[in-house]
Amino acid sequence: MRILIADDHPVVRQGLKQILTAEPDFSVVGEAKDGNEALQLARTLEWDVAVLDYAMPGRNGIDLLKEIKREFPARPVLILSMYPEELHATRVLKAGGAGFLNKETAGDELTAAIRKVAHGGRYVSPSLAEKIAVDLGHDSSRPLHESLSDREYRVLWLLASGRPINDIAAELFLSPSTISTYRARVLKKLGLATNADLVQYAIKHRIIE
Repeated sequence: MRILIADDHPVVRQGLKQILTAEPDFSVVGEAKDGNEALQLARTLEWDVAVLDYAMPGRNGIDLLKEIKREFPARPVLILSMYPEELHATRVLKAGGAGFLNKETAGDELTAAIRKVAHGGRYVSPSLAEKIAVDLGHDSSRPLHESLSDREYRVLWLLASGRPINDIAAELFLSPSTISTYRARVLKKLGLATNADLVQYAIKHRIIE
């Protein structure tokens, strides 16, 4: 099974490679250090499963996932993240991801997850699967941030994490004025007035720690 991996931390990439190459039927055919390189390798290499970090320089997260799935709709993409899966996994699955793994458990679950998605399945941890089942059984209203688009949610997370608008613009390859427009949309949808309100909201709903 030919696997493409992408993470901006060399130590993480090396760890993933060691886990994967320990399997006799796995082969790591490419390693990318950012989203742009991951997309380039996806276009030039032959691969069966991609394992991508959720947050990398260049194209990242949902944007990178959507681009790869647009060009390679039949190939599964597994997302790794240090962020809580209950906050991001649903968005990854809706965007076409085959699965979501928290990096803390990747060592125990990665090979099983790859085998499952390679055969057409989807992978989330047992604890998240149980939570999703419980949520589906309740009629309660969903939190306001679930109405945000993927780009709006990303801007929310970056702002709540204390990132300046210019830095966010550079990371997302957008102008500062566009980021300000997204900020205004997010505040309006969440019924908030200031960045301080936004941070409090993000902490309350565990969007940031």
